[in-house]
Amino acid sequence: MTELQLLGPRAYGDALGSAVLKAIAEDFQVDEVLDIPLSGDGEHLWLWVEKRGLNTEEAARRLAKAAGVQLRTVSYAGLKDRQALTRQWFSIQLPGKADPDLSGAESDTLKILKSMRHKRKLQRGAHAANGFTLRLTQLQADKTALDARLESIRQRGVPNYFGAQRFGYEGGNLGEARQYAERQALPEQRNVRSRLLSTARSYLFNQVLAVRVSDGSWQRAQVGDLLAFTDSRSFFPAGEAECNDPRLAILDLHPTGPQWGKGPSPASGVTAELENGIAGKEAALRDWLINAAMEHERRILRLPIGQLTWHYPEPDILQLEFVLPAGCFATVLVRELVDLVPVGQTDSSCVF
Repeated sequence: MTELQLLGPRAYGDALGSAVLKAIAEDFQVDEVLDIPLSGDGEHLWLWVEKRGLNTEEAARRLAKAAGVQLRTVSYAGLKDRQALTRQWFSIQLPGKADPDLSGAESDTLKILKSMRHKRKLQRGAHAANGFTLRLTQLQADKTALDARLESIRQRGVPNYFGAQRFGYEGGNLGEARQYAERQALPEQRNVRSRLLSTARSYLFNQVLAVRVSDGSWQRAQVGDLLAFTDSRSFFPAGEAECNDPRLAILDLHPTGPQWGKGPSPASGVTAELENGIAGKEAALRDWLINAAMEHERRILRLPIGQLTWHYPEPDILQLEFVLPAGCFATVLVRELVDLVPVGQTDSSCVF
C-alpha cells in the first residue's frame, strides 16, 4: 500500500521539494523526556541508555543478558527507531541483588550514560514526551517556502497520523492483521498480537483523520466530537460552548479520533456517523478489535509541535528541533514539508 493509502492527505498542500532523512544515525536523534523523580533506592535499577543503530527490544535483550536476568524483568517506556541515535530509559528488576556489571552490554551501539535505583519499574507509556533533532540532508526546496510552512505548522500543528512505519514495509503489518481478522483469530505470540492489533487500530484512526483533513475539520471542534487536552488520555463531549473554547485556538485542546475497541463510537452526531461508517467499511478489522477485548480509546487529531525551531547549517541541510507527546511520529511533520528519497537520490518522485 502507498503512504497516501496508509495515512491520508497532507494538510498544507504538496511537498515543497525533496530531502534525505537518516543518511546517518545522527540525522535522527531522539531524547526521551521523563518527569518521574527517582528515589535512589529500591529493587529496580533504572538506566539512561544511548543507542545507535539498535532497536529498543534488542537493547533490552542485551541488558538482560549482561545482568543475568530474564528478559521479562527489563522494562522500557516506549519503542525507539533502529536507524537513529536515541537516548531512553530502561529498568531492570533486581530484588535483593546488587547492581550488576553491565559492561558486557556496552559497545559502539549501546552506552549506559546514567543509572539509579527506584522503588518501581518503568511502565510502558510512562514518558511524558520525546525531544527530536532531525537533519534533512540533500535538501532541494525553496527555503522561503519552507520557512513560511514551518511557521504555519508552529502555529497550527499537523495532522496526528500514525506514521507509515507503524504499518511495516509496504503496509505488511496491515496485510498480516487483515489475515487474522478474516479468520477472527489472534496470534499466539504476545508481541506479534500487540503489534498487529495496534496496526489495525492505527489504520482505522488514520482513515477517520484523512476524511477530516480533507474537509478541514481536523482543525476545529464540532458538536458531537470528543475533546481531549494534549497530554491527557481522558476526553469529554463537545457541545456548542465547548466548540468555542479558547483553548482550542492555542493548541491545548483538540478534537479526537477513535482508537477502536468494544462498542460503537462514544462520539455523537456527524462525528459518530463518520467513525462508525469507516469502521463499518472495515467490519472484519472492527470486529477483530472488539473480540480481542480492546478498550475504546481516543487520540487527538491535531498534533502541536512543541518548541519548534529550525535553521540551515549548510545550504542543502535543514535542521529541525522540537518536542512531541509520547506516541506521536516525527515523520508526520517532515511529510508536510518534503518528500523523502533514498540516500544518494534526489529525485522527489521516488518516495518511500
